[in-house]
Amino acid sequence: MHMAALTVLILGVWAIIYHSEAQNLPKILERSSSHYNSISEDLTIFEYGKFEVTKPIKVEKIEFYAPEPLLVVSPKFQWRYVIVDIIFLFFFLTQLFSIIYFPSQEDEIEMAASIANWLPTNLQDVLQTRVNEGADGTIYKLAISGHSRGGKSAFTLALGFSKTKLSVKISSLIGIDPVAGSSKNDRTQPYVLTYVPSSFNLSIPVTIIGTGFGNQSNFFLQPCAPNLVNYQQFFDECKEGSHFVITDYGHMKMLNDFVYDPVASAVSLVCKSGSGLKSTMRRTLGGIMVAFLDAYFGDEKGQYLAILANPSLAPTNLYVQNKGNFRLPGNYDPV
Repeated sequence: MHMAALTVLILGVWAIIYHSEAQNLPKILERSSSHYNSISEDLTIFEYGKFEVTKPIKVEKIEFYAPEPLLVVSPKFQWRYVIVDIIFLFFFLTQLFSIIYFPSQEDEIEMAASIANWLPTNLQDVLQTRVNEGADGTIYKLAISGHSRGGKSAFTLALGFSKTKLSVKISSLIGIDPVAGSSKNDRTQPYVLTYVPSSFNLSIPVTIIGTGFGNQSNFFLQPCAPNLVNYQQFFDECKEGSHFVITDYGHMKMLNDFVYDPVASAVSLVCKSGSGLKSTMRRTLGGIMVAFLDAYFGDEKGQYLAILANPSLAPTNLYVQNKGNFRLPGNYDPV
């Protein structure tokens, strides 16, 4: 099976579109931890990939009929790839919104839904015009992800809370330190969290990646990912899935080493971050995301299962948990 991947920044929500020639994925039998520990010598998921991707392609609103401004990152070359090698993990939202206008959470969700619906008929025009005339923008799998408020937006979209009806199916979900508000009593709308365990009605592969310092105060400031509205609550309400916590890092530690936007710099200072290198955080986060997507939709499942079995394979301290009747990659029907 050959696969290519594109990354589209949708207003703070990452949508990763997979192009797959396979209609069915092989079943995987459970194997012992020792089997996947043996993969450690060949574990490459946390290293930089060898394939090139484009610089972010900025598409203005109305351009190519885009309902909102967005950024697209695509493989540079015409043939198909197994997986995205380098993911630009975070573009601060002020690149898309002015400081004067910052949308509500509800507006953000509707924007994300409208762009998801835009992808099947218009993405190919962007790729053929800006990347390569032979580029194929056919969408077979759509994986959606978001960080912080965008993480909640991604869950909202996957759970069907958007007013805009989706014309595309979401095949998997990655929540990166999702946050639903400043406290249980001060949540952003729509209210996704129910505070009922395993209440999310999701039948797609889900993983949640949290941070160890997200729920901790930075001096006298409020935590950026407070308890009862952070990744732990989202995971509690999933019926099943995987759960990673990058324990030695904070909520905004995946930013670029040098952040020139004054608003982004200010926000990053508000959150407790930890003393580790940002590059290590980005490598760990990116590796988990790529391993997860490649496990469920690609050829390589061993590296993801190896990380689940032995978190010490990651570049930094990692806590891992599986939830409910955890289904191994390959046990999901195509969606």
